[in-house]
Amino acid sequence: MKSIQLYQRIWTLPKRSFIQEVCMSGEFQEQAWFESAKSLSTAEVSDALDALSLPGSALGIKPIAGAQKIFGFAFTVRFAAIDPFKPGTVGDFIDRLNPGTVVVLDNGGRIDCTVWGGILSQLAAHKKLGGTVINGVCRDTAEADSANYPLYALGKFMRTGKDRVQVEAYDEPVMLGDVRVRPGDLIVADADGVVVVPSLKIKEVLSKALATREIEIQILEAALSGMPLNEARKKFKYHTLQRAETSTLAA
Repeated sequence: MKSIQLYQRIWTLPKRSFIQEVCMSGEFQEQAWFESAKSLSTAEVSDALDALSLPGSALGIKPIAGAQKIFGFAFTVRFAAIDPFKPGTVGDFIDRLNPGTVVVLDNGGRIDCTVWGGILSQLAAHKKLGGTVINGVCRDTAEADSANYPLYALGKFMRTGKDRVQVEAYDEPVMLGDVRVRPGDLIVADADGVVVVPSLKIKEVLSKALATREIEIQILEAALSGMPLNEARKKFKYHTLQRAETSTLAA
């Protein structure tokens, strides 16, 4: 009962308070409904984003190493080409991050040098971070596999980013494939890829995804009980589940 009451209270909070609850409250993250949301697939979340006319599917970003599941809030890092007059580093940010944080690195889609390697994977796993997602490439993937640390990127390549790129900004909007990611956005990843849920829309997207899952369960149960699939889909309006309410397409 306590979990249900908290669930109802949080869903009715103003958006800013909701985001603060999501990002800062350990109690909130331990509630049963949130655990259910963690089991959502990228396909389910992607359909919910479509239904709300939101972007979020990060084209080209795929699982590279480690566990194929991420569900957590983004800490963003943006890289730029090395400044010969004021060279910087590829980043010493990991010590500041809390367990569960998802590291989102934007190296501008570069595939000629890396911004994440074995030391970072092992330390991130030790710190129980939620995973790393890169608009670029990574290396030392065997070490990420050994640590079972979730690592997603455009690909893998062995050449270091040291003396080639440097950190340009922390905690600012970045790009992940063709999707804009803001600090605190929700990152969901699995074997099918990565989706990004804007922090101000977490409430709507997760509730839509969970509701759609229930309908799809009913469709499957009806079909397994003998109803023809086309009839089950028609009964539960399967073909319009992901359609935005403002869509002009015929049902």
